[in-house]
Amino acid sequence: MSSLGFQTAYRIIQATPDWCCERLFRSDTEIKGLESDERPVSYESERSLQEFSLIAFSVAYELEVAGLIQMLKACGIAPLREERGQEFPLILAGGPLTFSNSTTLFPFVDAILLGECEDHLPWVLGCIARANSRDQLLDDLCSCASVIVPGRPESLGAKIAQADLRFLPAYSAILTPHTELSSMFLVEAERGCSRGCTYCVMRRSTNGGMRLVAVDRVLGCIPDDVQKVGLVGAAVSDHPGIIDIVDRLADRGCKVGLSSLRPDKLKEPFISALTRAGYRTLTTALDGASERLRQEIDRRGRTAHYQEAASLARAYGMDKLKLYLMVGLPGETDADIDECAEFVSTLSKVIPVTLGISPFCAKRNTPLDGMPYAGVTLVQRRLRRLRSKLAGRAEVRATSSRWAWVEHVLSQGGASEGLAVLEALRCGGTYSAFRNAFLSLGHHPEKTGYEQIVMPDNKARKRSNALPVFNPTV
Repeated sequence: MSSLGFQTAYRIIQATPDWCCERLFRSDTEIKGLESDERPVSYESERSLQEFSLIAFSVAYELEVAGLIQMLKACGIAPLREERGQEFPLILAGGPLTFSNSTTLFPFVDAILLGECEDHLPWVLGCIARANSRDQLLDDLCSCASVIVPGRPESLGAKIAQADLRFLPAYSAILTPHTELSSMFLVEAERGCSRGCTYCVMRRSTNGGMRLVAVDRVLGCIPDDVQKVGLVGAAVSDHPGIIDIVDRLADRGCKVGLSSLRPDKLKEPFISALTRAGYRTLTTALDGASERLRQEIDRRGRTAHYQEAASLARAYGMDKLKLYLMVGLPGETDADIDECAEFVSTLSKVIPVTLGISPFCAKRNTPLDGMPYAGVTLVQRRLRRLRSKLAGRAEVRATSSRWAWVEHVLSQGGASEGLAVLEALRCGGTYSAFRNAFLSLGHHPEKTGYEQIVMPDNKARKRSNALPVFNPTV
């Protein structure tokens, strides 16, 4: 419920004549890995999933493929598409994963809507309402330029959908305290990104780059009685009117959160506005462990930007600086890790620092597509090195190097890797079960000679990747 894409799909279905949308959640018991005899039922009417004509999943990233399978099994629906008869609901997938690699979903879903759903989801609903048979429905869906029907080769060239500007901005359909972003009204300030970070799916070459929403249009979507607002976008701090938006919301008495803060944008007027809007922790991304690596991945953050951000955060009374970091980038060495530890130690003398670390996973549709995983052992060694050097100086939190490898395999995989997820879940869903399932396909969690891998040439990449211009009349 903290996903604006999920809420947008909900709003579209609710607004379509003769349709209504209900939500269904896996039980807390099952999420904790315990057996449960209770089948999930819909939140609104407590109906079984099998009673609906359409089951739509918004899949955010690779590890959620397992959640999709578990939901179907918990509801008594065969996960494999080939094992479901005509009497079963159509299963449609969409969401952020479709911007990079949705092929791991092929064995399980009947259709996949790629990219932004605003234009095409009503059309899909119309196809379902008109169809006299499942075969006719799948034939009709194949005619959409942004829908993949697994098993129908003619649909495999589908393109990522881009919503018409009239649908922007997306904004919350439901406001609830019972979610991660409790009682926060979400609204887009922009969609897409104008930057070229080489690891990122939502970079400037994806879906027309950055599309701005006018300041008054953003503010006009927010009800007067809202107390907390989340400004959403891949590069929301790049919006030229972002300080004005935050200031005007602060004048209303709103607390404001932003989905992304770029280090080179953290100047005094912006920090001042964020403080007025309730910010206590300033969060931005290092991404690369060293200045060299940040330049290699085309990240604009420089040493001076982080130093200025730390000083301003302290001057405006913030409690801490939180930095996100990737380890295991191609060409990374221990010297890069040491530079990171020294730099973070310097920042921690200005303001308390928390370092959030994720292992690098190469994504499809990015310049770093195809780069191997650094290896579980190497990533763990780098994490130990950082923790040792930052002990007593900064708080270090890291996601699992093992599950990051699982994510990497799925990000680079296809239908076979999707089937391996099903096998791993049959064997208990532990990391060992995933490891064994992927080993049978030739994947191994360790890589030899990784430190000799060279980052793709950045200058050549820039020459061949000019900034696209978005034409709002198209």
